[in-house]
Amino acid sequence: MADVAWQRGEFEISTDPARVDMATVHEFLSNQAYWSPGVPLDVMRRAVEGSIVFGLYHGNEQVGFARVVSDRATFAWVGDVFVLDTFRGQGLGKWLMHCIVEHPELQGLRRWMLATRDAHGLYKQVGFTELHDPTRFMERWDPEIYTRGREAT
Repeated sequence: MADVAWQRGEFEISTDPARVDMATVHEFLSNQAYWSPGVPLDVMRRAVEGSIVFGLYHGNEQVGFARVVSDRATFAWVGDVFVLDTFRGQGLGKWLMHCIVEHPELQGLRRWMLATRDAHGLYKQVGFTELHDPTRFMERWDPEIYTRGREAT
C-alpha cells in the first residue's frame, strides 16, 4: 500500500504510519477520548500497525488522527477520529473524513461502520447513516478492558 497525502493550506493529511506521533495520539485517546479511557500505549501501537492511519498535521505537529481497519474489498471500520481542541472549528474533521472515504484503496466497499456518541452530524456529511437494520448487528463490549485491575497497582 502506497502512502497517500492531501494538502490544504498549512495542513496535511498523510497515511504514512512513520509520521504518526504516538505520544500525541496516545495522550488524546487515553486521557481525553470518551471511547478509549486508559488505553495502553502498546495497544495503540498495535492498533496503528493494523490500520490505515490518517494523520492530520500542521507543519510537523500532529493535530488530528483517524484510522481505518479494512479488508480493502468489502468492509471498513473507522475509529479513533479526533482533532485537537485548539484546531477545531476550521473544518478539519470534515476534511479528514472526506479524505478517508476518498482514499483510493477504500473504494467500492459494501459497508463502512463507525461508532459515535456525539458526532452524528459530521459523519452524515460524508454519507454515514444510522444502521439500516440494527437487529442484524451484535457486539461483544467490554468498556473497562483498559482500566480493570489497575486500581490495585
